[in-house]
Amino acid sequence: MKKICYLMLGLLFMACSDGSEKWSPGDDDPDDPSGGGEETVIYHQRAKEMFDLVQRYYKHGNSGLYKESFPSQSGDPEYSFLWPYDGLVSSAALLTQLGYDVGYPEMVNGFEKYWRNGANGNNIGGYGSSTDGTTGGGTRFYDDNSIVGISLVEAYEVTGNADYLQRAGRIVKFLQSGEDNVLGGALWWNEDQKNMTGEPNSNKPSCSNGYATQFLLKYYAVCGASEKAEVLAFAKRLYEWLRTNLLDPSDKCYWNDINAKGEINKTKWTYNTGVMVQNGICLYRITGEQRYLTEAVASAQGGYDFFVRTRNGVTLAYPDNDPWFNTKLLRAYIDLQPLHRGADAWIKAYQKFINNGYDNARTDEGFFYEDWTGASAKRYYSLLMQDAVIESYGALALYAGEEVN
Repeated sequence: MKKICYLMLGLLFMACSDGSEKWSPGDDDPDDPSGGGEETVIYHQRAKEMFDLVQRYYKHGNSGLYKESFPSQSGDPEYSFLWPYDGLVSSAALLTQLGYDVGYPEMVNGFEKYWRNGANGNNIGGYGSSTDGTTGGGTRFYDDNSIVGISLVEAYEVTGNADYLQRAGRIVKFLQSGEDNVLGGALWWNEDQKNMTGEPNSNKPSCSNGYATQFLLKYYAVCGASEKAEVLAFAKRLYEWLRTNLLDPSDKCYWNDINAKGEINKTKWTYNTGVMVQNGICLYRITGEQRYLTEAVASAQGGYDFFVRTRNGVTLAYPDNDPWFNTKLLRAYIDLQPLHRGADAWIKAYQKFINNGYDNARTDEGFFYEDWTGASAKRYYSLLMQDAVIESYGALALYAGEEVN
């Protein structure tokens, strides 16, 4: 029963409120969530295999923290930055929901080693981008804090520990401290480089505002009644700002950012479109307004059409760089699937892509290349690259209805 509950909880959370087998592409029936093929891929086993490799090669002694890279690279910090640490915690959440015991609560508690009580004259606490092993340091990014907030809400849902909900509530206050009216509202990328003309990192990006929206909507589902109206209003402001300022009307994908001069960086990344698909789904479920679901489906289709193509001889390949970004688009498609069956085909393409990586794009130790087509290892050594593999396989395992026996 516990395993079944974990499985159902994982599916509900992703929907917002409510030895090594050889892969052989086969039947393209979208009703087959296993991805077809002559041999069945057990996704949860592959997720755990990769998680165990990370524990072996990246874990930093008995600190409870991890290395930024394996092998270590010049300029690496002593402990990983917050972003890859959060990616690993997200992966552990999925493994826990599948029925594995991976020390998940201890990993969630590790976030506190990145906490900063204040910075730059702002005495409102938030999570820093780095740690000395005990306390947080570095810049406090609004996107980093938002993805940690999402992880804390998930941890509350999975474990029932109210401490995690309280910690998530602190992030709401930090995000509120960052909202201003420059460029029509929304959040900057970080609190150190706000409204600095000529500074390339002084921008209001899709990532900060998209993930802040996602966190706020997930927090809305579990917070106290007295907070709900304010939290939902904040999320809606950010959502509408993004649609007004960074939506490409031609394909419904999202541009990267707008800088302090008001100039738009029209680079597109999978995760920026993915998170806005998730936000539309959440707003539809919360409000019942059809427009949000319509917008989510349009961006989901637009994202697939824009990003998925033949790469390095691999058909229907997602981008061959930054797989963590691709993971977030996958999670959006899985969230959308109960409401839009067309998402099955997009998920199936991802299944084939990651399994191509498993067969053709790995190091001698077994780690995935950054490029899952297998053409180049690129930044394979980064913890974040391996996080993406574990999270993807964990999410696919839940999608396929798997559980640990």
